[in-house]
Amino acid sequence: MDQQTLIYLVVGATFALYIGIAIWSRAGSTGEFYAAGRGVHPVANGMATAADWMSAASFISMAGLIAFAGYSASAFLMGWTGGYVLLALLLAPYLRKFGKFTVPEFIGERFYSQTARVVAVIALLVASITYVIGQMTGVGVTFSRFLEVNATVGLLIGAAIVFVYAVLGGMKGITYTQVAQYIVLITAYTIPAVFISLQLTGVAIPPLGLWAEHTDSGMPLLARLNEVITDLGFANYTEHQGSTLNMLLFTLSLMIGTAGLPHVIIRFFTVPRVADARWSAGWALVFIALLYLTAPAVAAMARLNLVDTVQMNPVGTPDQPTFIQYEDRPDWMRTWEVTGLVQWDDKNDDGRIQYYNEDNVEFARQAEERFGWAGNELTVNRDIMVLANPEIASLPNWVVAIVAAGGLAAALSTAAGLLLAISSAVSHDLIKGAINPRISERGELLAARVSMAGAIVLATYLGLNPPGFAAQTVALAFGLAASSIFPAIMMGIFVKRINNAGAVAGMLSGLIFTVVYIFVYKGWFFIPDTNMLEDTAEFWVFGISPLSIGAVGAALNFLVAYVVSNVTEAPPEEIQDLVESIRVPRATQAPGGDD
Repeated sequence: MDQQTLIYLVVGATFALYIGIAIWSRAGSTGEFYAAGRGVHPVANGMATAADWMSAASFISMAGLIAFAGYSASAFLMGWTGGYVLLALLLAPYLRKFGKFTVPEFIGERFYSQTARVVAVIALLVASITYVIGQMTGVGVTFSRFLEVNATVGLLIGAAIVFVYAVLGGMKGITYTQVAQYIVLITAYTIPAVFISLQLTGVAIPPLGLWAEHTDSGMPLLARLNEVITDLGFANYTEHQGSTLNMLLFTLSLMIGTAGLPHVIIRFFTVPRVADARWSAGWALVFIALLYLTAPAVAAMARLNLVDTVQMNPVGTPDQPTFIQYEDRPDWMRTWEVTGLVQWDDKNDDGRIQYYNEDNVEFARQAEERFGWAGNELTVNRDIMVLANPEIASLPNWVVAIVAAGGLAAALSTAAGLLLAISSAVSHDLIKGAINPRISERGELLAARVSMAGAIVLATYLGLNPPGFAAQTVALAFGLAASSIFPAIMMGIFVKRINNAGAVAGMLSGLIFTVVYIFVYKGWFFIPDTNMLEDTAEFWVFGISPLSIGAVGAALNFLVAYVVSNVTEAPPEEIQDLVESIRVPRATQAPGGDD
């Protein structure tokens, strides 16, 4: 059976499964729409949390970024996994014990303020909408290749699928759909990784293959990769590039941003008991580790295979690397050129694919003088590396089809979780909590579905013009969550003295500071010449990139909240007692508690 037919069959079968699950688990009440009726088993919830967590950024984009940036991009791995541990240990059990549906609802009641609740809604919307742009970008990339349509049409198809199962099923439908999506995505990620590891090293376990010997050269795989790419002017793959301070802040921003992501937090509201929230977190960490331990191997092997496919002599000669003729380009390149995500520009009219680092000024000068090269001629979008990896490695068609289904499962699962968080914030926290507290349950359920539909339309529109690669866009969302939501939750749980004025001032200070810094240094303000600042480390304050500024915003949030709270009136006694009760196991208070 040909590759395209297999892709249609496998992807079509998974879509039918998702929609069937949504119809079977249709939400009939607000409790089922927001929290799946609090009846999800911890193992299932752990698997759904892992799917919710491992987004297009994890599945599609993270390995692509590591493939091109090497060691420096390992901050994505350290930040995201470390942040999940923070969430599991410090936040999830306590928020579940509080017993509400949403993060803004917790903040509103803990800080006894509708203003705090509305500010939390704003922060949630800003972070979640930014995050969902990255997911829709991943949807567009995946559909454009595997359904052989352009990225815009692919994004619209993906949005329609999400609309059906997210609007219909709410959290109940999304939860069981995400269980199925996790099985699809982890299968799709590990099978090609095993095949490629066997090809390149003879080792079947990819994380071990990363440290094994390269079969053809007899060199350690990473040493071989370093030799190949440094011959083309690229930086050493295993060396850190850039500012250590920036990398530290970026990792911290991802960690605390992770712990403040509302679409992940609300997953812990779906289990029956507080103890189940802890077990869910443990199971989710196991399921997440299966992908995150594999990603560095996928990245390194994909980069090596990419270079090998465009060079006639992969290691090069002492004088000049020899590239293939464009007319002899591999099939994977022909396929991806249709999407516009792989492009070739013959700058010196020799018909060959010169692929090298033209940003390395000294190397580029020597390449022009010695070889007659006029600039890098091959442009490869980083978001395609995982999706194209099986084709680059010439794996069987059925593996390519599974990867297609996995990439879509990853993007759709997280998009659905984010859209539910957005919908809940609008319908439950804004409409019911602030505008119309007397709204009926039926009216609130309708408002939730309408809000979900509106969020899908907005996310689709913004996904057509994303501000970066999927993982980069997601990193911005983590910075926004880190600077606004995480400090408020942490102080709400662990610091009795923080009052409503401090919480509001802290959230606004952290969020505004972070948004302004990101907008200025990503060139999004309509100010002359600001585009020159975009992604240019020379102009960053103390070398801190827009992707790392969330950690500074979080520190500002903590500081402002603490200062304002200590110069204003202390919280009421009942609020301080509430904070104390959240942290004390219920079994120590009275027999028969839900711990």
